Amino acid sequence: MKFISINKIIISVFILSFSTSCSIIKFPFKAAKNVKKSIVKKKDKSNNQYERFIRNMSSEERYKWYIRTYSKIAVDQMKKNKIPASIKLAQGLVESGAGGSSLALKSNNHFGIKCHQEWRGKKVYHDDDEKDECFRKYKNAEESYKDHSEFLTTRGRYSFLFKLPNKDYVKWANGLKKAGYATDPRYPEKLISVIEKYKLWKFDGSKKQITKSKKTNKQKSKDESNYVVKKGDTLYSISKKYNTSIDEIKKKNKLKNDQLNVGQRLKI
Repeated sequence: MKFISINKIIISVFILSFSTSCSIIKFPFKAAKNVKKSIVKKKDKSNNQYERFIRNMSSEERYKWYIRTYSKIAVDQMKKNKIPASIKLAQGLVESGAGGSSLALKSNNHFGIKCHQEWRGKKVYHDDDEKDECFRKYKNAEESYKDHSEFLTTRGRYSFLFKLPNKDYVKWANGLKKAGYATDPRYPEKLISVIEKYKLWKFDGSKKQITKSKKTNKQKSKDESNYVVKKGDTLYSISKKYNTSIDEIKKKNKLKNDQLNVGQRLKI
């Protein structure tokens, strides 16, 4: 009987020790899991706060904020790569909707640069000229600005741009269209309009804007015309076609939702 009691005691001690050790082993994993969850939540919360910050500004406020925020990066890149700061800022403003596009908010892609074969970085997919096209994703906006410089300086079709006067944003804007940077036929006029409205030419070191041609003025008047919604159109496809944001189209047309009707006229 004593022998059985001793065995029972030994077994009881062994079970107790094993349970205690298991609880010690499990705790760190559980704690790490909770820490990981808290980090993810903080990251998501930060992203949501930034998006709310962008969305709560009016279009004009956002444009001015964008210029204040990214003008230094544009000037630094101009000094290194000879791309006019006015052009870089104007492209960033137009392509990203002054930082308010989904591509800029979710991927820090401010210039609408697609993946292409040589891209080895992170990727995201958005509907553009075609469905689910691959776009580059960056850690932050500064990386996007640097990659934009590399994109222009390392591709042969843009090489002629660097023979143009560095302060001639009109020739640069038309040159980008000629090289095929954007499919929008009004792309040069949009860049020039933004540069002159916000006096971005000052960042090139210029003392005054370049006098616009009659052709530019005529094209500008066409830009203010209405767009007639066609079958298959969405707010997203229209915003990409005219290099504007969905929010801007909705605001101009006082739309309460994303629903469109064929034949509907929209102010762009």
